[in-house]
Amino acid sequence: MQLLPIRQALLSVTDKTGLPEFATFLHQGGVQLISTGGTRKALLEAGLPVRAVSDITGFPEILDGRVKTLHPHIHGPLLADKSKPEHLQTLNQRNLLPLDLVCVNLYDFARALESGLDLKDCVEQIDIGGPTMLRAAAKNFHSVLVIPTPEDYPRVMAELASQHYRVTLTLRRETAAKTFRLTAAYDEMIAAYLSRQHTEVPT
Repeated sequence: MQLLPIRQALLSVTDKTGLPEFATFLHQGGVQLISTGGTRKALLEAGLPVRAVSDITGFPEILDGRVKTLHPHIHGPLLADKSKPEHLQTLNQRNLLPLDLVCVNLYDFARALESGLDLKDCVEQIDIGGPTMLRAAAKNFHSVLVIPTPEDYPRVMAELASQHYRVTLTLRRETAAKTFRLTAAYDEMIAAYLSRQHTEVPT
């Protein structure tokens, strides 16, 4: 698919720089907003209508927020190939809402390290759902636009404005490549930290 229409967007970000403006731009184009936790709160405070992920999944956040988006109602749409009628049929049969745009950035693990948290508290800052969504959307760039950083907002908005809220395959491929670079660096940072000698073990 060369031009992908953007109708549903999932936003779940740690860095909320530029988020209200970006989400407002999406809303003005008729894009339905879906979000989690603090991101949803920020969007509601900006006066934007936004559905909770738990409304989509039919399942609440559990385990102190460790499990929010790890659900077939999220990852089915993220991985569905929109060029395959059988994939679209499965989404329809399972009442899965298609997702066209995923805007996610990760827990700030580097800041956790700089703050001197102990091992157990640092481990809590390891993002699981975020990288999983990012990698799924990046793999499926033919059918989903992935946005991994706020720095991407201006270019995305410019293209959406010029293409009647559609995005090119070129942009989707470029942001997918950037996403894999970022998640690889994130995993390497965590691996380096866990490889150090620690005097305590999380219980």
